Amino acid sequence: MPTASRKPAEKSPPRMGALAKLPVFFNLAGKRAVLAGGTAAAAWKAELLAAAGAHVEIYAIELETEMAALIERGAASGTLTHHKRPWAIDSFSRAAIALADADTEEQAQAFYCAAVDAGVPVNVIDKPAYCQFQFGSIVNRSPVVVSISTDGAAPILGQAIRRRIEILLPPALAVWGEIAKDIRAAVSARLKPGPQRRAFWERFSDRAFGKAPDAADRSSATALIDDIANATDAATGKVTLVGAGPGDPELLTLKAVRALQSADVILFDDLVSDEILELARREAKRMLVGKRGGRESCQQTDINDLMIKLARQGKHVVRLKSGDPMIFGRAGEEIDRLEKEGIAVAVVPGISSGIAMACELGVSLTHRDRAHSVRFVTGHARNGKLPDDLDWKGLADPETTLIFYMAGRTSAEIAERLIMEGLPPQTPVVVAAAVSRANAQRLHTTLAGLRTAEIASRLPGPVVLGIGAIFSSRELTASQMHGNNRRSA
Repeated sequence: MPTASRKPAEKSPPRMGALAKLPVFFNLAGKRAVLAGGTAAAAWKAELLAAAGAHVEIYAIELETEMAALIERGAASGTLTHHKRPWAIDSFSRAAIALADADTEEQAQAFYCAAVDAGVPVNVIDKPAYCQFQFGSIVNRSPVVVSISTDGAAPILGQAIRRRIEILLPPALAVWGEIAKDIRAAVSARLKPGPQRRAFWERFSDRAFGKAPDAADRSSATALIDDIANATDAATGKVTLVGAGPGDPELLTLKAVRALQSADVILFDDLVSDEILELARREAKRMLVGKRGGRESCQQTDINDLMIKLARQGKHVVRLKSGDPMIFGRAGEEIDRLEKEGIAVAVVPGISSGIAMACELGVSLTHRDRAHSVRFVTGHARNGKLPDDLDWKGLADPETTLIFYMAGRTSAEIAERLIMEGLPPQTPVVVAAAVSRANAQRLHTTLAGLRTAEIASRLPGPVVLGIGAIFSSRELTASQMHGNNRRSA
């Protein structure tokens, strides 16, 4: 029967989901801010407002130690002025923002109503009912500023997210942000809108996540533009082969996320999860190219032609593949074709499902006492059957861990061939489907059990087999199992 073919299909980007609050960035430089209260909590808000360039006027008869110390040393930007009296209705005149630390509900309500009547956005600290806006956890790489909100549901979670982001964003990003401000006008004047300008900022952004800028970068914006712009080929785009891993977005590399964020077009396989696609640049066009064994799928030649066509239009094309593109992902064929056509191609590795399965089990694929090597093997050929040219004698080494990919329909034959070549029937086997995903399933058996397990019907979808001594149940603890998703055969 001839192989069915279907053309790549476009998938519209998902629309913005519901937002608990609209995140905005408020320009307070040179504007008047009203703050009622002299407490430590008010001091932190006063410092934050002043850091944004506001002229902060503090109304309080008594000042706690933190507020008194802040007023004495001053803020990094803006100004701090203490009025030794309570706030009044005229305090809100020409104010851009108003905050208060109120002891009682009555005080909070009075401040809130006065600010609202004056048309001034208001926040009463730790009293959500009297807040028109909220503060998020802040990562400061100004002019790069990141704010995280949990809508008041879990402030500690917001702080934990902030810590994660702090690790991802190097401190030198602040300096690169200042350079970006300085050169933006020159870039707009010298580079055309669209692919050329976008290519420049992509290269600039790659630098921003590297080393701190040196003296030449800071002293000569023109030299920086020349250095990056001269390397930009506006006529031809590029292709990046990106490994999406087994499905869990937390297993993506940072480089993979950056590639998704800079893509103009994403060609993705059926097995790529929606959660990973959500990390892509929202404006990127997404096209399903549906490479999945045993199902109607795009011809590889159609995918190659499409990548070349899009790259020649100046696009950054991301070919997003499940797992690792260099392990049974046809990356070699794609790289050869792209290079012959003169298209720049790069590869971002991903975590293969075999590696992810071993990590979930808490076992090492190699072990000084049980497995001296590991082999990754395809479970089916182009015709969907077991390949004819596999080295079965070499595979049947009891000190080698075997990982078979796409082996659901051929698992019984694999077990039979390995036993015929001398691998003991009691050799442990783990069969895994949907590795790292919420619907993951695993089956623990032996080579003998694998011959009659009917894997294709019990675990539908792409299947990974792990065969070898390291998968012995003695190596696994109950805490490492998937509970109801664990089966035996």
